[in-house]
Amino acid sequence: MKAKIIKLLKEDEEFRYAVAGMLGYGELLRRMDENTGAIRSLQKQVAELQAEVRELQKQVLENVEATRGLQRQVAEHSEVIKSLQEQVAELQAEVRELQKQVFEHSRAIRSLQEQVVELQAEVRELQRQVAENTGAIRSLQEQVARHGQLIEGLQRELAKNTRALTALGARWGLMAEEAFREGMRGVVEEILGGVVERWECFDEAGEVYGHPSRVEVDLVIRNGRHVLVEVKSSVSSGDVSELWRIGRLYERKTGIRPELVIVSPYIDRRAREVARKMGVRVYTTLGEA
Repeated sequence: MKAKIIKLLKEDEEFRYAVAGMLGYGELLRRMDENTGAIRSLQKQVAELQAEVRELQKQVLENVEATRGLQRQVAEHSEVIKSLQEQVAELQAEVRELQKQVFEHSRAIRSLQEQVVELQAEVRELQRQVAENTGAIRSLQEQVARHGQLIEGLQRELAKNTRALTALGARWGLMAEEAFREGMRGVVEEILGGVVERWECFDEAGEVYGHPSRVEVDLVIRNGRHVLVEVKSSVSSGDVSELWRIGRLYERKTGIRPELVIVSPYIDRRAREVARKMGVRVYTTLGEA
């Protein structure tokens, strides 16, 4: 029997595999095949991971270069900031000098006011002497006339200095913009004959400032007239253009074309010309410009 079994194992392949299966070799072979497939899968994953590592190394190099570029930009910005700080220091020195000039002008105005009071007292005294001495009336009248001319000249000089100080303060920010706006509210209502309200709108298209932002402006509505009013201590041509763009936004939002008005004690020549071309009315300390 042993010899027959050995012979069958050598000569009969089917019998040989059947015996191997009974002995457990088939399961071993199957597992070896599975392990071979798993190894191939792992080799593939390792290759993919190696490719990802190479890509990450490339990205790291690119990020290093980008970081160096940002460091250069930071250094450049630091230089710009330093330059701006120097300019701010220069402007502060100019403001201090202007404040000194304003103080000197105020002192000169007080001196002129004292002179006016003294001259007024002299005029009253001369008038009393005229009443008492009719014989000297003609002479005294001539003196009074001369003093009156002197007083008028001093008053004109006083008004001129006052306007100059107001304009100077407005130009250099020495007047509080919001306080001035509130103080002029009653004047605006008297000029336009209506109640000043505040119109607010979100400009999503950036029509006024070039980017989406909230827009605010004073509004007076009276007898069907819609008047947009800008009250500022000083006005430049840019302020006029800004109000004109706000007017276009108001018309687009409400369907009503508004009148445009600017109230300010100081407006430069260029701003006046732009206002005239754009149909913006301007009111200054001397009335409508």
